[in-house]
Amino acid sequence: MGLFELFLIAVGLSMDAFAVSVCKGLATKQVGASNMLCVGLWFGVFQALMPLIGYFLGLNFQSMIESVDHWIAFLLLAAIGAGMIVESRKMEPEDACYGAKAMFPLAVATSIDALAVGISFAVLDVDIVFSVVSIGVCTFFISASGLKIGSVFGSKFKSKAEVAGGIILILIGLKILFEHLGIIRL
Repeated sequence: MGLFELFLIAVGLSMDAFAVSVCKGLATKQVGASNMLCVGLWFGVFQALMPLIGYFLGLNFQSMIESVDHWIAFLLLAAIGAGMIVESRKMEPEDACYGAKAMFPLAVATSIDALAVGISFAVLDVDIVFSVVSIGVCTFFISASGLKIGSVFGSKFKSKAEVAGGIILILIGLKILFEHLGIIRL
């Protein structure tokens, strides 16, 4: 696998994290460098860790992982999205939470597809260390940027943006579920 292919994989894997980062930015009154660092690290580390785990699991467990990964991603994203919609109904919206309790399920949900990529890496001729570092760094920058982009739009639209962010998370979860069930191909 060449650098260009690896770059495309890294960007592709980071798109879910980007969308979720935009949603978090929509719910944040003011995004600072520490928020961007936090989101970038959570998503970047998990996007790098999952292919590494997948690589070591190899093809022996591919059917087990593929049979449930879409359900896990869907349920996590749908629950988080529904929570955002409920939070938008509060009279005084609070800043989005950046602690482990909020970030861990988001990082897991957006990186499950990277686990499957790691399994495919096990049968390809790849430098796994370079590959996972590249995926992690790419995701770090894309998610940190997504957070800032979401914040710019969120400060103008407040609770409506949080509802939109929740709906987007639910739709991402449905997209993952429908793709794995073969209902749609995107």
